[in-house]
Amino acid sequence: MTNSSDRSPAADVQRSKSYEIRTYGCQMNVHDSERLSGLLEDAGYVRAPAGADGDADVVVFNTCAVRENADNKLYGNLGRLAPMKTKRPGMQIAVGGCLAQKDRDTIVTRAPWVDVVFGTHNIGKLPVLLERARIQEEAQVEIAESLEAFPSTLPTRRESAYAAWVSISVGCNNTCTFCIVPALRGKEKDRRPGDILAEIEALVAEGVCEITLLGQNVNAYGSDIGDREAFSKLLRACGRIEGLERVRFTSPHPRDFTDDVIAAMAETPNVMPQLHMPLQSGSDAVLKAMRRSYRQERFLGIIEKVRAAIPHAAISTDIIVGFPGETEEDFVQTMHTVREARFANAFTFQYSKRPGTPAAEMDGQIPKAVVQERYMRLVALQEEISWEENKRQVGRTLEVMVAEGEGRKDGATHRLSGRAPDNRLVHFGKPEDEVRPGDVVTVEITYAAPHHLLAEGPARSVRRTRAGDAWEKRNAAAGAKPAGVMLGLPKIGVPEPLPAATTPGCG
Repeated sequence: MTNSSDRSPAADVQRSKSYEIRTYGCQMNVHDSERLSGLLEDAGYVRAPAGADGDADVVVFNTCAVRENADNKLYGNLGRLAPMKTKRPGMQIAVGGCLAQKDRDTIVTRAPWVDVVFGTHNIGKLPVLLERARIQEEAQVEIAESLEAFPSTLPTRRESAYAAWVSISVGCNNTCTFCIVPALRGKEKDRRPGDILAEIEALVAEGVCEITLLGQNVNAYGSDIGDREAFSKLLRACGRIEGLERVRFTSPHPRDFTDDVIAAMAETPNVMPQLHMPLQSGSDAVLKAMRRSYRQERFLGIIEKVRAAIPHAAISTDIIVGFPGETEEDFVQTMHTVREARFANAFTFQYSKRPGTPAAEMDGQIPKAVVQERYMRLVALQEEISWEENKRQVGRTLEVMVAEGEGRKDGATHRLSGRAPDNRLVHFGKPEDEVRPGDVVTVEITYAAPHHLLAEGPARSVRRTRAGDAWEKRNAAAGAKPAGVMLGLPKIGVPEPLPAATTPGCG
């Protein structure tokens, strides 16, 4: 029997208390929220139903700092919770993530009803800080200046039974002038390869069949442990894990994209023919101003090598329009690069000032109307290319992993949705055989739209998988579909495979 003196304060939390997590920003934040959920449930909290909208005992904001209006969005949401907290004695509000790391005491000054503020380096302290705030009846602000423990050692509530993220590093050693992430996440810290592979093997044993290797600059993995080929070796090691069907990674940096990585992608069967590699700009002058350590020729050379080694690879990217000092000729160079690269899709952003970044203080800030006009031209071009590239998929037979919640119109159209190996979204008719998320259906593509493919004929085959078994087991145990993490930006993560970060601050 456990002695009460040996228990942590968090263990005494009443088991009936509910929690809600609201997540904003990139995939790193969403994965951190899986850990926050695991920590809270380990401490005895239960998840509030989907759509709780603040009607929980604890509401946690996991914030992002890379957008210009990130703080306005946070304080607006905090303001809406203030009257709810007044009416509910004992309700607690916590703010963590990048904005908390950046603003620290400012949050409690502007929103004194917040109970806990924690940073990116000490998310494991959340349950203890909540309990301390309750006992002392005052706000607890604790921001660690460096990583206390690699977050993958923390309890994690995975949002998917069949697909999972695995962090291989945290932090970033780059100094891109538009990005504040390195200042908030710190220098790159790599996990030991054995720890990464052990986590993947444990996930596969639980039924997971797809993993996405995650890092702020994922292919720089090895710089902290002194091995320049560590990332390619890790990809090949993933290929030797029995039962692991799909391996993806995000987001790589062109500077660190070496030939051994391309060879590992091509030669490892379960590494998917997909690459998300941020371009940011096609202009050498703008790339220099961004402190991006490659140029247009280098970027297009990588694309050419990838396509030579993996002919059916789908390549996506991030692009910023209207960076300070960008001329019309600079923008024309971006358009040229997009035409040459022929991306399957692109996440395009209009530049906006990120407080605390060098770019925010640069001369040559572009008028909003000019940025908007260029942005629309770029979107129109990429839309045209995406559609043309998708049309090339018509007639191909593809293995589609069934996803959960990706097809918003599936109910009305009597279809299911999933991801092809190259991460393209595929809608298909329901097979006669029962299929579950995580199962694999073989279909022939009959129609292409700019952002999805359609298989209108009957499925060629249905393969029930251990991942589908895991999904079925989880839902049977829960008695209902588990609620997803609430995202403040377009959906980017599991259960569907991760296409890219939704902010341009990483990679």
